[in-house]
Amino acid sequence: MRRLWMLLFVLPLVWAGPVYPAFATAQPTTDDSTEPPGDTNRGLENEGKDLWDFDDEEEDVETWGALVRDQAPDLALFTLFATLTLVSFFRKSVWLKYVTFVAAIGYMGFAKSQLISVVNIYGAMTGNMPVFRYSLAWYLFAAFTVVSTVLWGRLYCGRVCAYGALTQLLDRFVPARLRVNVPPWLEQRAAWVKYGLLATTLLYFLVTANITAYRYVEPFWLFTRRGSTGMWIGLAVLLVVTVFVRNLYCRFLCPVGAALGLLSKLTVFKIKRWSECNTCKICEKTCEWGAIRGPQIVMTECVRCDDCERLYHDTSRCPHWLILAHAKLRGKLSSVKAAVAG
Repeated sequence: MRRLWMLLFVLPLVWAGPVYPAFATAQPTTDDSTEPPGDTNRGLENEGKDLWDFDDEEEDVETWGALVRDQAPDLALFTLFATLTLVSFFRKSVWLKYVTFVAAIGYMGFAKSQLISVVNIYGAMTGNMPVFRYSLAWYLFAAFTVVSTVLWGRLYCGRVCAYGALTQLLDRFVPARLRVNVPPWLEQRAAWVKYGLLATTLLYFLVTANITAYRYVEPFWLFTRRGSTGMWIGLAVLLVVTVFVRNLYCRFLCPVGAALGLLSKLTVFKIKRWSECNTCKICEKTCEWGAIRGPQIVMTECVRCDDCERLYHDTSRCPHWLILAHAKLRGKLSSVKAAVAG
């Protein structure tokens, strides 16, 4: 039952508009009649006539074929990007992951400004959803985000999100000596901040119907290059702090990450763990997201970055394989001794 409630809480992400949709406002009705008040002649002239007898007007309705052709470039480009994302994920390829980061920043970020946002939840709350027939690429993107999260966890955060890709790419160029390692006790508590921001932002919208708060809890407007001087200064401070505390916003402040974290509790294909993981600390020390705590992988924090999964298959470092190799060697030695003794 708890999982069902979490799914109902997060699924509005699927049905929202683009990252910064225009919210519809009620338009005042106008009376086009030029008839002066009190003039009854017009009514007398129309007496006995069918006032609903309008001339038929034929409207051109676009066929699905035409709609798909018009949106084919966006559909094709996102399909290619999604394919690259999945190939890099399944192959656990480091260089392909960074190619995906570049594509996410360039295409999903600066070219399309297409990121999941709390604005999408606002849109679902107000019923301000895009028309499906004219937003095929957006719905494909939203469906990919939700389905991939249910199947594998926060793959969107680790591969697709342009801002997350930007900070992870930045991390590769920062000298290790500048890093500040957040103590585990502080990291576990700080991770709750993003859930507080998600709840506060949604509550603020419910009370005020004001959507502008999203600009102050999400730096995604960076890719639209439209922000006030104060917002640019705040973004600069955030990126500078990120130099020292890796993935700061994604780990501790992102309300979208919090929403997808809740959805990731439903993840079907979780990361494999060996029995040796109960005592081994190699992956826990390697994880840049603080998602491994002892033998447990915290799926709400894991973004499927692949670091621990590559270690699982490293026969020269993972104790699981080292123990198996040692046991195999002992078995061979025992066979040799038995053969010699015989």
